[in-house]
Amino acid sequence: MNKIIVLVVMSILLGSCNERNLPNFLRFKNQEAEEGEVLIPVARVFDNYLYIQDLEGIVDENVSPADSASIMNRYIDSWIRKQLIIAEAATQINFDEVELERKILDYRFALMVYEFEKKYVTQRVDTEISENEIKAYYQENKDNFELKQNIIKGVFAKVPKEAPRIGRLRNLFQSKLTDEVKEEIKSYSLSFAASYSLDDSVWYDFEDVIKNTPLVSIPNKVQFLRENEFIETSDDIYVYFVKVIDYKITDQISPIEFVSDDIVKIITNKRKVALTKKLEEDIFKEASENNEFEIYTPVTYDKRNLAQDQP
Repeated sequence: MNKIIVLVVMSILLGSCNERNLPNFLRFKNQEAEEGEVLIPVARVFDNYLYIQDLEGIVDENVSPADSASIMNRYIDSWIRKQLIIAEAATQINFDEVELERKILDYRFALMVYEFEKKYVTQRVDTEISENEIKAYYQENKDNFELKQNIIKGVFAKVPKEAPRIGRLRNLFQSKLTDEVKEEIKSYSLSFAASYSLDDSVWYDFEDVIKNTPLVSIPNKVQFLRENEFIETSDDIYVYFVKVIDYKITDQISPIEFVSDDIVKIITNKRKVALTKKLEEDIFKEASENNEFEIYTPVTYDKRNLAQDQP
């Protein structure tokens, strides 16, 4: 890394400056030297310099020297490319410096407000949501939970073709799923299945269940689900068994179990929005009561009369 920095510094000191007179708002904000500090440049684009002090904190202390050098080089390369694009933009477009400075300031303030509100809300939001709240929200907003996919409840297993007693497993999947049957399927699957799921209380996206199986090419999956409770198929390596206990198809209303996690996120987000709004109102109210701001005589937006309308 030191060799790279030395080479870059030498190229800076020996190379031709060929500087462009960039507008102030397009200039990189160079590191300001503290008293007695010597700034060490590592890269230059026209009259903008990147100093080694600007690179502090970019690489974590635990990163290896090789990775550190790679990260530094990528950062320097990215900085050079951005400065070149900025310089080219300055030659191609007549920027309104005042307007750009205003937008930069607005963006800076927006970031500050965002970070403050995020911290405030994270510390105060109540993330405990009861089953009753989930059910109430579901009942009030059922129309918003139309399915965009086919879903099933069931059990399934993926078994190598050479596995023993596959006939027995087939019979189990075709049987009524009593606790004893599920326990025997589980015992078999633990020993021989490449993958399996026996939680018949969970809703699954049907596409996820049949992914990477010959069933994925079924042309009409809705009709297929209506006609098949037990499904068996195979490829060159595996045999796939699916027992469908229940299903719902696209455009039907999602069962509450399938969308409960989404409802939790929605309710939590609503609480965050309410907290943010309350924070803004509380700050405004307190500032108003303490006379911390004033609204003067409104000004017109006609630039010709702006000065004379000011109080």
